[in-house]
Amino acid sequence: MVALAYKQKTMPASGAALDIDDVSHHFDIDGAVLPVLNHVSFRAEPGEFVALLGPSGCGKSTLLRLVAGLEAPRSGNLREDGHPIAGPHPSRVVVFQDPTLFPWRTVWKNVALGLEAQGIIRNERHRVDAAIELVGLSQFANAYPHQLSGGMAQRVSLARALVNDPKILILDEPLGKLDSLTRISMQTEIVSLWQRNGFTTLLVTHDVEEALFLANRVLVFSDRPASLKADITVDRAYPRHRGDPYLADLRRQILGLLGLDATW
Repeated sequence: MVALAYKQKTMPASGAALDIDDVSHHFDIDGAVLPVLNHVSFRAEPGEFVALLGPSGCGKSTLLRLVAGLEAPRSGNLREDGHPIAGPHPSRVVVFQDPTLFPWRTVWKNVALGLEAQGIIRNERHRVDAAIELVGLSQFANAYPHQLSGGMAQRVSLARALVNDPKILILDEPLGKLDSLTRISMQTEIVSLWQRNGFTTLLVTHDVEEALFLANRVLVFSDRPASLKADITVDRAYPRHRGDPYLADLRRQILGLLGLDATW
C-alpha cells in the first residue's frame, strides 16, 4: 500500500473512531465464491472525513454495508469506539444515492422516521425541526417528495440521517444522480454539515475531484477483491478551491493509481 502523508489539520469532533481490522468478504453466488474484499485494514479517527475511491464494483459499497452493520464480514473485525459492530445502530446512518423517500409522507414525516422507529418521536419532535432547518428546508416541511427537486430530496435524506445524531455518517454516492451544478452546491453543504456536527464520515464516490474537495483523507482501492492501495491525507483547509494546483497534483497521482493517468 502506498502512503502519501501530509500535515493534517485537526478540528473538534463528536464522531466515533472506526477500526477496520483485516476484513475480508465474499459472496456465494450459484455455488461459486466471489471474493469482494481482501484483508482491508484502516482506522478513521473521530471526526475524520474519509473518501473511498476505486474501480466500479470493487467492493467499496460492500465495505460501507459492513460498517453500517447490514452484513457481517466473512473474516476480520469492525469496531466503533472499540466496540464490535454486530448489527445496525442509530449511531451509524447510511445515505444512499437514491433518497428513497416515502411519497405519501411529507418532508417532516420522512425525516421523523428514525425517531418513530425508536419510539421517541413524541418527546423529540424538536430534533426533526432542527434537522430540517439544518439542511435549509424549513419552508418545505409540509411538502411531499414529488414537489421537491433532486437536490432538495437529497437534503431530506441527509436530514433523515442527521436527526439521529449519528457518530458515523455513511455516504454511498449520495450525489451521483444530481446534475453538475446541484452536485457542486451539495458538496459545499455536506462539508458545512460535517464541520458543524463533527461526525466521522465515510464517502464512496467515483469522482476524484469530489473526494479531494470533500475529504481530509482519501483511500484508494484496487479492483475486486478490493485491497487498499494508497492512503492519502489532503492538506488543505476549507473551503477548498477546485483550481488549486495542489489538488490537481493529487488528482493526477490518484488517477495514476487507478490506471487512468493517460486520461489527464
